[in-house]
Amino acid sequence: MLKFTEDCLTGIEEIDREHQKLFNMINSAYTELNKSDADKRIICIELIRDLKQYASTHFVHEEEYMKQIHDPELSRQKLAHESFIARMNSLNVVGLSDENLKIATTDLLDYMSRWLFNHVIGSDTLIGKTESPFAFTEKYFVGVKLIDDEHKRLFEIMEEANQIIHDESSFDKYDEIMDIVDELREYTEFHFSDEERFMKEINYPDLDKQMKAHIAFIEKLNEIDLENIDDDQQGYLNDLLAFLLNWLTTHILKMDKKIGEFYKKTNN
Repeated sequence: MLKFTEDCLTGIEEIDREHQKLFNMINSAYTELNKSDADKRIICIELIRDLKQYASTHFVHEEEYMKQIHDPELSRQKLAHESFIARMNSLNVVGLSDENLKIATTDLLDYMSRWLFNHVIGSDTLIGKTESPFAFTEKYFVGVKLIDDEHKRLFEIMEEANQIIHDESSFDKYDEIMDIVDELREYTEFHFSDEERFMKEINYPDLDKQMKAHIAFIEKLNEIDLENIDDDQQGYLNDLLAFLLNWLTTHILKMDKKIGEFYKKTNN
């Protein structure tokens, strides 16, 4: 089930209210779909119709707001919204049995849940912010040069991925996407290895927690199915960037900064 937490807030009342309603609609859709006594065909068709209509209305409101404030990320948002609507429109119920219709609708709801959460966290929370989401600013400094330098490079890789997304001169970006995903995976593993070695050297007490978090993140990167990237290049990189940005910034602020604090305390 989708949870609308404080991390999802943009600070823009209308947008936050509509995001929360979308979260609630998707959660309600899952509940209705799993009722044993329900007419699945009618419910599936009505759920998708209502979600599509409300999502489209919300996107119009969101894009209009961004236009009013001259948000430089408007073009990126439009492309992401178009990708989402295209995926919703891809569900063809003609000829499907009731059971297959339920399966197809559940798959679509799973996609919507994943896309919406990643998009809100990775893109919508940045609406109206003048600071680039890929800027490695002072708030991310851990206070250990090795770690800070490598974090900065991870942000740079994300920025490079963002540039690929917006390169309108390139229609088929498959090879570039392959390269950037490989670089991201390799550099992340390299960074985690360096960071863990440093923590061992200073006898950092929460090394085990850090290693578990690192393993989980690497496993997530290894789940990336490169063969399917070509199906939706735009949506794929948008989802990947949103996930990476949210995980990395949260991990730095809530876990990595403690490494710097411990290092400073034990070396004074």
